[in-house]
Amino acid sequence: MTKTLITGATGFLGRHLVEQLVEAQDAATLRVLVSSSVPLWIADLGVEIVQGSITRRSICEEAVAGVARVYHLAGRVSRNPDDSRSMYAVHVDGTRYLLEAAGSANVERVVLASSSGTIAVSDSADDVPDESYPTPMNIISRWPYYASKVYQEQVAAAALADVATELVTVNPSLLLGPGDERLSSTHDVLKFLERDIPSVPTGGLNFVDARDAAAAFISAMARGRDGERYLLGGPNWTFSDFFARLERLSKVAAPRIKAPSSLALFGAKVLDAVYRHRGKLPPIDYTSVEMATYFWYLDDSKARRELGFETRDPGETLYDTVSYLRENFLGGAAAFA
Repeated sequence: MTKTLITGATGFLGRHLVEQLVEAQDAATLRVLVSSSVPLWIADLGVEIVQGSITRRSICEEAVAGVARVYHLAGRVSRNPDDSRSMYAVHVDGTRYLLEAAGSANVERVVLASSSGTIAVSDSADDVPDESYPTPMNIISRWPYYASKVYQEQVAAAALADVATELVTVNPSLLLGPGDERLSSTHDVLKFLERDIPSVPTGGLNFVDARDAAAAFISAMARGRDGERYLLGGPNWTFSDFFARLERLSKVAAPRIKAPSSLALFGAKVLDAVYRHRGKLPPIDYTSVEMATYFWYLDDSKARRELGFETRDPGETLYDTVSYLRENFLGGAAAFA
């Protein structure tokens, strides 16, 4: 029986992907690599489970044995510079071990989850990058998460360069929607709902529903071209537009202050230094403020053309995100006033 391996199955995107795969095929054909305790929802699916860390070569070899396809989603999301070593271990070392094992095991195809941030970040709202754009290392090298994702893509290509295993890389933008148990992507929306964002950032963002991204990963496995990257996204909005949409939807007032980026960065840097000197995490971290001064816009027409990528109305995504966060993190408050 042909097997498909999914790493990172317990994450935000991973759960949606696993659930969609179970709907489309026999659960017995699926194998998941789980690094910690096995959640009940996975145990109840009937999929095969391998437990262990992707940072161990022997675990990777066990996970890919007898596998034809791999969805590699395992990762760690953090804006804390102190987590740079652990992110590198997962994204770079773990990817190397897994894909070298996949090549040796004659796996047919790997679909790798990267980030739009390895391509689509700019200091200008006029830039809307597609996959042909060079990596903006002058910007993202200061942020360990995105730097490690760049190196992940490079090590993945190198690991499979001399073997028959195909590699397709998918680069989604900010993932929103329901089901983000770890707040890996939706934490800023939660902070908005808690009125914990003091000012409107000067940059812009792009987001995509995790459910739509999961469907695109399945399509990438079937239709993606070997060696290609595919950006996935939704609307390109300024943070001012994004907060205005959230305000209308949630009835929570958006911040009114629009501080110049230089002033916001200076304030965040001072606050960050004071709190870290006291051994505490700052309420507003400098990295988040800095990132929000840039524009994360993108052009996903390649994925729409080649993968048949489609997105639901962004209002539905925001509605479901707010509902999920209120129900699960804000005391079960009614979704909308």
